[in-house]
Amino acid sequence: MSCLASAGIEKRFTHISSRHPCFSGEANMNRGRIHLPVSPGCNIQCRFCKRVFDKAGKEARPGVSAGLLKPREALALVKRARELCPEITVAGIAGPGDTLATGHALETFEIIHREYPDLINCLSTNGLLLERYAEDILRVGVKTLTVTVNAVEPTILDKICSQVVLDGKKYEGPEGAEILIEAQKRGIQRAAALGILVKVNIVLVPSINEGHIGEIARAVAERGAGIINIIPLIPQHEFAGFPEPDCFELSRAREAAEAYLPVFRHCQHCRADAAGIPGREDFSSRLYGHRELEQTFSHG
Repeated sequence: MSCLASAGIEKRFTHISSRHPCFSGEANMNRGRIHLPVSPGCNIQCRFCKRVFDKAGKEARPGVSAGLLKPREALALVKRARELCPEITVAGIAGPGDTLATGHALETFEIIHREYPDLINCLSTNGLLLERYAEDILRVGVKTLTVTVNAVEPTILDKICSQVVLDGKKYEGPEGAEILIEAQKRGIQRAAALGILVKVNIVLVPSINEGHIGEIARAVAERGAGIINIIPLIPQHEFAGFPEPDCFELSRAREAAEAYLPVFRHCQHCRADAAGIPGREDFSSRLYGHRELEQTFSHG
């Protein structure tokens, strides 16, 4: 293992990571988060991404929510969530679309940060517009950031991501993949330079990027990322016939990433409307179940 990886998350971020259940194994056991599903659209299309609303709460996977929340509704829900679960230290936005494809996430964080400056605001994005909005992200109190990077080689990413929509124009094939990769690299570097703790998620897709994990980790480490999380593929959409990675494939991927960065191993694959301490009681149905949430979503 390299010196970089063995050092773990930098000491200057310890006070944040120790309170964030998605950045620390210890915090994962006793700290909570509320995910606010305010982002209504996405600007890329991944071949494994099936965007549907699950009002019944039967699906437990990233990107899924019962519906959409309006930014102005978020404050009351954060207040109620902290009453139900005082251990909540993080307000996160992770979908159901991309958080930077619209202004909803930044508006929501601005509202929350004024009332709850003690909360860690956490944003997840595909990184396409991260460089463009990095200063705005910092301004609204975002301290931790997750960027999903599934390849740093366009011919590999093209097999995972079918299209990218940037400034109203659609890009496909290796061209679209290269646009996304370069945007992610620049965005991670800019966010890290601003003092934001960056985690990189990698969706492990057998036979496509399983031999590419180390290269991804090296590239994002060079640009300032602090930690990596390997997410096993959930076969669906165009990848419905793919096998899920087995424990040996997942272990090899983690080992490859750990040569460059520490690896988070406690991910619960949370929904975009999760609330509570990961792995314990989820309070989302008590927060969202009685509400008539908007049911619209769009790609691009």
